[in-house]
Amino acid sequence: MPELRRDPVIGRWVIISTERGKRPDDFKREKRPAKGGFCPFCKGNEDKTPPEVLAFRDPLSLPDSPGWKVRVVPNKFPALQIEGDLGKRADGIYDMMRGVGAHEVLIESPEHEQQLADLPNDHVESIFWALRDRCIDLNKDSRFQYILIFKNWGEDAGASLEHSHMQLIATPIIPKRAIEELDGAKLHYQLKDRCIFCDIIEQEIDVDKRIIHQNENFIAIAPYASRFPFETWVLPLKHISAFEKTTAEWFVQLSDIMKTVLKKISTILDEPPFNFIIHTAPCKTPELEYYHWHIEIMPKLTRVAGFEWGSGFYINPIPPEDAAETLRNTNEKNQAQ
Repeated sequence: MPELRRDPVIGRWVIISTERGKRPDDFKREKRPAKGGFCPFCKGNEDKTPPEVLAFRDPLSLPDSPGWKVRVVPNKFPALQIEGDLGKRADGIYDMMRGVGAHEVLIESPEHEQQLADLPNDHVESIFWALRDRCIDLNKDSRFQYILIFKNWGEDAGASLEHSHMQLIATPIIPKRAIEELDGAKLHYQLKDRCIFCDIIEQEIDVDKRIIHQNENFIAIAPYASRFPFETWVLPLKHISAFEKTTAEWFVQLSDIMKTVLKKISTILDEPPFNFIIHTAPCKTPELEYYHWHIEIMPKLTRVAGFEWGSGFYINPIPPEDAAETLRNTNEKNQAQ
């Protein structure tokens, strides 16, 4: 029988439609052929992107030239523009401001075919270091209130280029989705004097039904009220509210668990399109006792349709317990070391 499950952070309800239950093979899609052609992110094409704002590269190499490992550049077609002030004003009953912000692209590797899960551990660690460095720098801009870090992989997940990359967008307002999560976490803290995410971690370890993988510093779970098949959350075991405040030794474990989880998803679902988002505290905030940064990974296996848009509910055809068991028992093939 279907179940209605409530997300304990923001109060969102999800329908776990067991009557629509599917096996992992049922989610596999026919792969789209590679587009090929010119790629501005490949090594040797550095002059085809805006000048890099950060790069980890061979010390003998020059900026905006080959010899890099990880590279961050402004988006050539930014959603928001870095120049100017906010210019807040009213338009009758409406409010508006200039589209000021920062929009950057992190190119994960100079090699076109390399995927995040296939990169060596130290390379993935460098990627997270680059994200951290950019967050720290963008936090210094008084105009920015939030930094959204996300990855789109595959055309169905919104990726416009095949070359594996991530994006950072610094916004002059805190996004509604982040406000909902912050408010929900704060309410739980006010009622119970505990972080909701720490409570989730403790319960998931206790019941041991939805854990996908765990290492010394991080845990990956299928959330209780999963919106999507094989949705996965990766959380630090220690309470930290902002991604950029994560310490050096933890990035080693973060790289390990992200590689492991993404490889499991790729193996069992045959390289599906996916998104992942780093949920973190707003800019320039002190350590928040009620909020806990984390990563949400969402394979694109189902479509959001009329019922979801009209109701705000999501329909998930596979219970998270089944998804977690499948991923937990999946042996990653040819995983890079």
